[in-house]
Amino acid sequence: MDSFSPTIVDFWRGSFATGEVLVDNGSFAVVVNPQLSEDRRAMVLATTDGRTTAVLAPSVAARLDLPAGPELSEPALRQALEDAGITLHDADCLFYYPESAKTTLLAEEPAAHVRRLAEDDGAVFAEFESSAPEQDRDDAYVELDHWAVFGSFADGRLASATSMYPWDDAPLADLGVLTVEEFRGKGHARAVVRAISRYAYSQGYEPQYRCQLDNHASRALAAAAGLEQFGTWQVVSPDSAQ
Repeated sequence: MDSFSPTIVDFWRGSFATGEVLVDNGSFAVVVNPQLSEDRRAMVLATTDGRTTAVLAPSVAARLDLPAGPELSEPALRQALEDAGITLHDADCLFYYPESAKTTLLAEEPAAHVRRLAEDDGAVFAEFESSAPEQDRDDAYVELDHWAVFGSFADGRLASATSMYPWDDAPLADLGVLTVEEFRGKGHARAVVRAISRYAYSQGYEPQYRCQLDNHASRALAAAAGLEQFGTWQVVSPDSAQ
């Protein structure tokens, strides 16, 4: 984790290293944290350094028939959650810029076809949205009224847009990207991700890029934009048993 900003590392450690440690063998840990909110009462973070940590609210831990000591493994925990009717969302991949990439990013000149969008771009943005399938719009969650919005233009049209908002009361800004199909593979998405990331840094935030584990196109975009995977994150499903 040394390649990432302490801001990123400290944020995730705040939830996953606070509370009573039930087990920690170096590669797998379970922590009971009384400060978790109801919608995050069970989470699992697996980082690219090979460590997996699960954090549980006391109410969840009390419901699980967990083995003691070294017998408390990741498979055992997941089985206990399943037996208790507690399901986790599919894993999100978490991407951030490594410290080594920031200098290059911040020194980069903005592309001429990329600019920040504003409220008076409503008509342009509406036309853009109408060109994308509903599922793509839902997955991307790009909105003109978000904290920051950038767009890339081609042939007088908005080809790709990204928006972000401060995430979880932390110094992280979560972003989404949407590109009209006919303009994909032409560098528009990469350009807007890098542009909005420079803006986030100028405002004191670390850009955060998330996508589902099986979204290979989105993961490829993250890599093309210079982001590196920090890990995967699972959180309890809202439909899970209380």
